[in-house]
Amino acid sequence: MKQIIQSFKTGDTILEEVPAPQVRRGCVLIQTTRSLVSLGTERMLVEFGKSNLIQKARQQPDKVKQVLDKIKTDGLLPTIETVFNKLGEPLPLGYCNVGRVIAVGEGVNDFKIGDRVTSNGQHAEFVCVPKNLVAHIPENVTDEQATFTVIGSIGLQGIRLLNPTIGETVVVVGLGLIGLLTAQLLIANGCRVIGVDIDESKLELAKKWGVIPFNPIKGDVVKFVEDLTDGIGTDGVIITASSKNNSIISQAARMSRKRGRIVLVGVIGLDISRAEFYEKELTFQVSCSYGPGRYDEDYEQKGIDYPLAFVRWTEKRNFETILQAISSSRIHVEEMITEVVPINDYIKIYGEIGSRNSIASILQYDEKVQLSPSHNVKLIDADFSASKGVIGIVGAGNFTKMTLMPALKDSGAIYKYIASNGGVTGTALAQKYNIANSTTDYHEILRDSDVDLVLITTRHNLHASMVIEALNAGKNVFVEKPLALNQEELERVIEAQQRSAKNITVGFNRRFSPHIVKIKQFVGDAPMNVIATMNAGTIPSNVWVHDMKVGGGRIIGEACHYIDLITFLTGSRVKSVCMNSLGLNPEENTDNASILLRYENGSTGVINYFANGSKAYSKERVEVFSQERTFIMDNFRRTEAFGVKGFSTLKTSLDKGHKAQFQQLIGKTKMGGDCLISLDEIINTTRASFAAIESLKRNSWVDVL
Repeated sequence: MKQIIQSFKTGDTILEEVPAPQVRRGCVLIQTTRSLVSLGTERMLVEFGKSNLIQKARQQPDKVKQVLDKIKTDGLLPTIETVFNKLGEPLPLGYCNVGRVIAVGEGVNDFKIGDRVTSNGQHAEFVCVPKNLVAHIPENVTDEQATFTVIGSIGLQGIRLLNPTIGETVVVVGLGLIGLLTAQLLIANGCRVIGVDIDESKLELAKKWGVIPFNPIKGDVVKFVEDLTDGIGTDGVIITASSKNNSIISQAARMSRKRGRIVLVGVIGLDISRAEFYEKELTFQVSCSYGPGRYDEDYEQKGIDYPLAFVRWTEKRNFETILQAISSSRIHVEEMITEVVPINDYIKIYGEIGSRNSIASILQYDEKVQLSPSHNVKLIDADFSASKGVIGIVGAGNFTKMTLMPALKDSGAIYKYIASNGGVTGTALAQKYNIANSTTDYHEILRDSDVDLVLITTRHNLHASMVIEALNAGKNVFVEKPLALNQEELERVIEAQQRSAKNITVGFNRRFSPHIVKIKQFVGDAPMNVIATMNAGTIPSNVWVHDMKVGGGRIIGEACHYIDLITFLTGSRVKSVCMNSLGLNPEENTDNASILLRYENGSTGVINYFANGSKAYSKERVEVFSQERTFIMDNFRRTEAFGVKGFSTLKTSLDKGHKAQFQQLIGKTKMGGDCLISLDEIINTTRASFAAIESLKRNSWVDVL
């Protein structure tokens, strides 16, 4: 299918051929008929993409600070590589989509095939959208009219926050697409509306609907509002403009009445004068997109609705309100349509997006496209039947982009597939690394007899089931940690491996780092004490990793790395585990914990996994104490030893062992042989991570069976 994407690296806006998405649980698959180009938001993205590195840095000072912090901990070259990989990520454009439902996912009951719907889907021939971001279109509303639904909801949410009453005066600053819709909604609400913009054509259009127009180039907007309100000032201001200076917020404060309300929907400078707000006791609030539910994964991705009695207006219910307003002619959108352009001629819009005076540009799609979209795009026509070690990659997220693919470079890997949910990121990686096929159906990989090794880098809750499917299909498997999220999943993986006799490798890469390998060479088999500290850094609580059903928490999902590392160094298996966590009543998804490990050979391990430390300090540190000798590994860049004859300090760039791990993995896949890590150790490490959580719950030591 065709989809419009933006490259932040080259600045180009491209109509890309990517595999169509598959319908997922809780979602509907939509064939697009129209989509609206948001000339404000999308212009900013396009212009940002075209700017040079210095200009990008100036626009994102917070990101610059993150880069500087990363240089301190990881070094210059790894940081530069990460930055360029990030800039190389394609960005799908668009969020105002209209089309017809062609497939309904499990758990969706309020949509059926053939329904006309609007959603926040992208500019693509097919989109898969969660049900709470989709709304039915009334029969008397055309597809072109319905494209205004999502962007109208942005203005509507600003109005709901302002909470105007009949007869109040409200100033709308910025009469772009959102501003014009906001002004109409306010008039429908019984308000007197003053529209402020420097574009005379937009002012004239707004005047037709009853808006009082004012061009700030021609006079003092504050004085104009004061005169119009008999010196009282406006009851409310909704700012839908886009500007980098601070004059708009100052004008909004000065034109407001005492205890007036100001709501920001657009993007402006926010250097606020305390005096201007203090003297009038003004209220200022920033509006978040379409309304309640936005950026809440439970609402948007899991389909858990807010009870209407407690949250009257969610983003979906805002969508429906805009559609009702269009249907009843309370708002008029036809006059805002500047042009309707076929999707193949998209460059007519995006080629001059920074200089256009258009209000609304609509993309039109070929409705005669086959209703069974292709889930596979072939980029390279090659024969793999005689090749050994052919790879299929499942997952194209940050780990694949930033770690897996760079680590596989020069490993001799032969790529046939990469699978991703949406198709865009997978296709971009396929193009960059000469992967023959990009697909949104990972079963294509499992069905292909050419594929010898499946690399799985999806979210953690999919690991066990995908490993089982790959083993049942007769494939060797590499899965990024963790192997499983609970004992039941682990047992099913073990059973599948025993049936298939294929190799499983888990991404415990740190044991392959030259720093850990060197310590292992010197430390021998004597019992030892190992202290591993991971200064992991905080992750917001709403990130999926903390969800025990999706990510398993950071102990199971990440600290397992260090259980394996200590197992490798001691040459023994974990016998029992005890975990203590920060806080009086810690949750099982804690990421501030100390884990004690007893090993069968008498060794002990301590893992300090902390998320509350400074980013300026080393992220990872390992200390080994044995036979009056001490080894210190600092952040996989420096390893030194005390009391060890013949040990020379090892200094490298950041090397966590990914490259060595994949070189050995590819070699074994081609030549055959045992697993890189014994299955017995993988199972023991996985069970030990489960035991750590169980120990926290019991407040006692837990044996690893």
